[in-house]
Amino acid sequence: GIVVLGLNRSHAKNALSKNLLKMMSKAVDALKSDKKVRTVIFRSEVPGIFCAGADLKERAKMHSSEVSSFVSKTRATINEMANLPVPTIAAIDGAALGGGLELALACDIRVAASSAKMGLVETKLAIIPGAGGTQRLPRTIGVSLAKELIFSARIVDGEEAKSIGLISHVVEQNEAGDAAYRRALALAKEFLPQGPVAMRVAKLAINQGMEVDLVTGLAIEEACYAQTIPTKDRIEGLLAFKEKRPPRYKGE
Repeated sequence: GIVVLGLNRSHAKNALSKNLLKMMSKAVDALKSDKKVRTVIFRSEVPGIFCAGADLKERAKMHSSEVSSFVSKTRATINEMANLPVPTIAAIDGAALGGGLELALACDIRVAASSAKMGLVETKLAIIPGAGGTQRLPRTIGVSLAKELIFSARIVDGEEAKSIGLISHVVEQNEAGDAAYRRALALAKEFLPQGPVAMRVAKLAINQGMEVDLVTGLAIEEACYAQTIPTKDRIEGLLAFKEKRPPRYKGE
């Protein structure tokens, strides 16, 4: 039930090119309706790097009209990731800069090695984060601190990222260079025993509720809860509780 999507464009530090975005979009699209998928982990197969952001060498060759289209495609692809119906975890074992951090911000949970470097550095290039960074970072760490990081283009390590709430877990890097991935995998395994339908609906309720006032959010929760009542998952969960055994969910 755990799907791992690994970035592996080593010669360009996993920079987001047109082709890589196309491949990512295709992979994410295939996961949307696959009921066997329970959690998705985004990681890098390249040591020391998560994603260096947009491929600036490729962008330099683009006509000005192409740049806008490229940024729109990047934003759309990252939005597709954010809208996956199952929990998503970003395992940051190396640098996540610009679009790389925006990609991680689109995940539900972020885990990083203490040595990892993270930052939205676009203002150094006289542009702004254009793939969700100006919206997701404030929602993650608060408006004032997000402004400070974006205005300064500051890069933080895993320890500081944990202290400001940018990531959920920080781990010491290991010899294999995949400590964050291993922690993400352990988290994903914690999710596996839970009801698949409940997990999907819980994510929907939280995501939609965060964008509205409390009264509307509670109404969203009520509507989402109603979606779990007729499911086989719920019946199995109640039976397992009654019989004092682990539930055996098959998904729906």
